[in-house]
Amino acid sequence: MTEVLRYSAFATDPDAGNPAGIVLDAEALTADEMLAIAAEVGYSETAFLSPLPGDDRRYAVRYFSPQVEVPFCGHATIASAVAVAERFGPGTLHFETKAGLIVIETSLDGDGQPTATLTSVPTSVSPIAGADLDALLDALGWAPDDLDPALPPMVGYAGAFHPVLAAGTRERLAALDYDFDALRDLMLSRDWTTIALVWRESATTFHVRNPFPVGGVVEDPATGAAAAAFGGYLRSLELVDPPVTLTLHQGEDLGRPGLLTVGIPADADTVRVTGNAVAMPA
Repeated sequence: MTEVLRYSAFATDPDAGNPAGIVLDAEALTADEMLAIAAEVGYSETAFLSPLPGDDRRYAVRYFSPQVEVPFCGHATIASAVAVAERFGPGTLHFETKAGLIVIETSLDGDGQPTATLTSVPTSVSPIAGADLDALLDALGWAPDDLDPALPPMVGYAGAFHPVLAAGTRERLAALDYDFDALRDLMLSRDWTTIALVWRESATTFHVRNPFPVGGVVEDPATGAAAAAFGGYLRSLELVDPPVTLTLHQGEDLGRPGLLTVGIPADADTVRVTGNAVAMPA
């Protein structure tokens, strides 16, 4: 019987952050079996790790939502790295994903809590076509006037594609009520994984929400992959001055507050995402 661990990422409280399923010995599982396990677990993502021969710190990793496989998932990566570190000791891990190699550093933070920092694949941004932006806003129930003109709509990439829309007010971000089917169909047609909805509280502090209908989930409580894509977006559009560290608050509107720390270097095209993770009660 396959053992599924349950951890919450980007939090130290199991009732906060974003839950992820984790299978540490998935090498014998087929893709259909992985999808069935992810559907039974019911979290936004479950990570399936297969140790690679010759190196006990290198894994092939696949990520499944209850409905689809995605190339990369940040919160399940953070959760999995902490789970491995708790069993085999802290250090550097290498995850071979469908998006590319992800290197993760695991350690204890200043409070003695397990923490992990992933380094993304190279990031990029691309425009959103006018018709796609109109359809996106319509599905979300947003008007063009709801947007923050200082943070233009774009598609960010850090292993998966995430359109970035910035709300002009915290109230607009909080009032999330969208057309699930319309948004899902649009995202599937454009290969978008989540929508990164953000509100800028200060120069380096943001509040974030991530609709995830393509995975069968209304909203992902804390999204490391989208956080990395958002960091790359800010750097590419010169909206921050690297090197810089961002604080992202996510999950507050769901009652599962999470904290993501995003490091944007000046001399690389990658982004570092840091967070805690904690085991959840069985």
